[in-house]
Amino acid sequence: MKAVKRIAGSTAAFIKKIWMQKQGRIGLILLTLLALVAVFAPLIAPYDPYDVAQRADKGLAPSLEHPLGTSITTGQDVFSMLIYGTRVSLLVGLITGISIALLGSVLGVAAGYLGGITDMLLMRIVDVMIVIPTLPLTILITNVFGKSYVVIVLVFVLFGWTGLARTVRSLVLRLKNADYVKSAELAGAGRWYIMKTHILPSVSHLVIMSTALSCAGIMIAEAGLSFLGLGNPTAISWGKMLAEAQSGGSMLFGQWWTIIAPGIGIFISVFAFMRIGLAIEGILNPGMKGKNGMNKLIKHMGNRYLDEVLSSMEDAE
Repeated sequence: MKAVKRIAGSTAAFIKKIWMQKQGRIGLILLTLLALVAVFAPLIAPYDPYDVAQRADKGLAPSLEHPLGTSITTGQDVFSMLIYGTRVSLLVGLITGISIALLGSVLGVAAGYLGGITDMLLMRIVDVMIVIPTLPLTILITNVFGKSYVVIVLVFVLFGWTGLARTVRSLVLRLKNADYVKSAELAGAGRWYIMKTHILPSVSHLVIMSTALSCAGIMIAEAGLSFLGLGNPTAISWGKMLAEAQSGGSMLFGQWWTIIAPGIGIFISVFAFMRIGLAIEGILNPGMKGKNGMNKLIKHMGNRYLDEVLSSMEDAE
């Protein structure tokens, strides 16, 4: 219980530090607005995009009745789809990012501090996971177990924890030789107590930064999978909106707003998480230059799984 309170207090103090930075403040404000839109979607959206009775003619241009027009395939109000799509895209990003952070940090701490057979076994699993062709396996898993967002989140977590676990392990290898850890060991504290009380809080800042960056990358990956037709067909997401616009030939018929709307939603969400990630990196490394930080962020987000999804989107086009 004390460890939980300690982590919660450290997290609250760290969020306050993020707010004190300009980039972090922008990211937190945008993320809060997106969360409010997702929570109050039924009150904000003029129509219910899931209600077949609230659909108009297909491919209507923007008007006062339909601010962003209607979809070219089903006649749904695009603005309402954009609002409701915030729920799915943001929820998948947050749940997956937090799950990856929890799994990666726990396994990374265990591998780094326990060492021996535990370290060897976990790192060999990481090596195997890295060489697995993730996108073909994702297609296979979704075809076998269904295209629900539960399955998609589990797939993202399955392939997403390895990088964080390896990074946390390298940091723990240095932390376990720190004086306060050695003092706890000499005092007779158990391994699990030391890991949850001393080691895990010490890597919490790194985990928070990784969570912010992972959420941004996962939202892009979810949009990519939905664009490829691997998302949940019964739910509305920004990626599904792009897929329907592309399959219906929106650009061919001049319905550009059906593509711009979800694109802006994805951009704002990713931009918010990127601002938070850059602010956290600035806190952890005060001497960081803005340009270098952006390059590091792009390199971090340019993981193999995301590259495969994006390249597949280009092939689909």
